[in-house]
Amino acid sequence: MPLTTRTSPLANDRIPGVLTNFTRWLDAYGETSLDHQSFFAGPVGGFAKSLYYRRPRLGMAAVAPLIFCEAFVPSARRFFHHPLRFPIADAHYAMGFAFLYEANAHPACLERAIHFLGELEKTRCPDFKEYCWGYPFDWVTRSGTMKRQTPLITTTPYAYEAFFQVYQLDPQDKWKVILASIARHATSDIKDFRTSETASSCSYNPFDGGGVINAAAYRAFLLTSASKLFSNDEYWGVAERNLNFVLESQNSDGSWYYAVDGVRDFVDHFHTCFVMKALAKVHALTGHAACFEALSRGVRYYLGNLFDPEGLPRPFSKAPRLTVYKRELYDCAECVNLCLLLRGRFPQLNETLETVIAGILQDWIKPDGSFRSRRLHLSWDNVPMHRWAQAQMFRSLAYYLREAKHQANSEANQDN
Repeated sequence: MPLTTRTSPLANDRIPGVLTNFTRWLDAYGETSLDHQSFFAGPVGGFAKSLYYRRPRLGMAAVAPLIFCEAFVPSARRFFHHPLRFPIADAHYAMGFAFLYEANAHPACLERAIHFLGELEKTRCPDFKEYCWGYPFDWVTRSGTMKRQTPLITTTPYAYEAFFQVYQLDPQDKWKVILASIARHATSDIKDFRTSETASSCSYNPFDGGGVINAAAYRAFLLTSASKLFSNDEYWGVAERNLNFVLESQNSDGSWYYAVDGVRDFVDHFHTCFVMKALAKVHALTGHAACFEALSRGVRYYLGNLFDPEGLPRPFSKAPRLTVYKRELYDCAECVNLCLLLRGRFPQLNETLETVIAGILQDWIKPDGSFRSRRLHLSWDNVPMHRWAQAQMFRSLAYYLREAKHQANSEANQDN
């Protein structure tokens, strides 16, 4: 029997303790970490990955030892790169502590959220006039190497959300100034590429081409939000064309490929969540009818193809290659986010939400308070990585707790 919108009493009892223990772990562990990409972020791994893209057969031999380590010796990451601070993780931590403040009204939570905003101010890309963020390492891709501190439209919107969320709780002018700068960056530095009369894709960073669907979805949401915040129709004009690109790129079965280049045609869990989260937020802000129709098709595909028989997230419905893991913390975190955003519009997501929350509480929490990173085929990857996805899971559970507290307060008020 599908669950109602009421959250699980077991989850409500356990999640505050989980978040408290995680916060203690974070205080002790520190705010830098290794990463999913650590194997390939240094000179050895970067060369091997670049060779793989340029000369696949020869490159396969070069990357094979690294893939073996990723599958069987994940702690070997420390030999290939060093811990880093990740802006995308800082943004998620800021939002997570802001949700905790909304749930419990403890001033220390808001202070911690503001602390992470301060770190974001320090780590903005230094070579750009406006506020924007990227990765702190050189990222080797099939189209070349994106140098560290190259702003990414898949990172910057998280910083925008973090500053916006804290601005709503602590309406200081300095937060709004930064939000305005981020919106100008997303409008001017990120490029548009016309795909139809009404649609455009956008660049992943200021220097490359378009075609990545979640990139356009992120930008569409950011600029839709900024158009409302700053009463700026120009932002909506740009956002609408990116939104239309996302809508026009949806496959007939309701899925989205990663990109429309005919090469990266895989369908995975967390990128699907990224696209649908952006559409959910745009729909909430605008009531855009085509967004809701796309979400309806997307939810059907999502529930039918991206979960295993246990009701837990599958990494891929259409994988691009052999994978070395069975489940991904990132998928679980983004599933919780998506279900919380959409369950009011699609009640069938309530059952999925509670199943995934139960799975997280049962299997993913380590004795020290942090989360496991991946369920490998034979064991676990227990290396804590802020970007992948300690921060995302912390935010998701804090969001869940905030929603549960709001629901409990609403029900109490109705009873009175």
